[in-house]
Amino acid sequence: MILVGQYDSPYTRRVAISLRVLAIAYEHDTRSVFGDFDSMRKTNPLGRIPSLILDDGTTLIDSAAILDWIDESVGPHRALIPSSGLARREALQRIALANGAVDKIGGGANYERLIRPARYRWPEWIARTIVQGEGALAALDGLSWPADAAIDQAQITAGCALDYVRVTAPELMPVGRYPMLDALLERLRARPELAATSFSDYAVPRGE
Repeated sequence: MILVGQYDSPYTRRVAISLRVLAIAYEHDTRSVFGDFDSMRKTNPLGRIPSLILDDGTTLIDSAAILDWIDESVGPHRALIPSSGLARREALQRIALANGAVDKIGGGANYERLIRPARYRWPEWIARTIVQGEGALAALDGLSWPADAAIDQAQITAGCALDYVRVTAPELMPVGRYPMLDALLERLRARPELAATSFSDYAVPRGE
């Protein structure tokens, strides 16, 4: 299998970490949606990441759909999201909050602050999306994240979101503001799957 997308995308990264946690081998295609847009559209008509090219040539798009296929492939006893009931609803709620933080801080505020030329930026929109993203982080921090819990998709997705915020908008998540999330991220960063997919820069075009 081939995973298409760079690890500075928390959506690509959560797929990569999930594959590694489940010991599913893959190759990594590091094309960028910014630097390789025309090529990327040949893999995914939306020109987005991630995509997962299966051994039979089938291409799956969208991280949620890819993760659903992965869980189905390994079966309910190894799946990273519970198959039903309260446990599933709670996991999906945490995942929604983590992805929401990325959507608002990343697709909202960061794109506006970093990519759009300065003269076209909308300060009120940036402020609004930051409030939304911070709301998601605060909600996640208010939840219990037991240190002895088995790794699951809620933790993986949250960890990717938190690392993304720490790298791309560190002023929004200083150490100590969200103590439960600080502890969660510290535990997750100690895992080899996160270390192997770590990133230190956000590779996007910068507006002037």
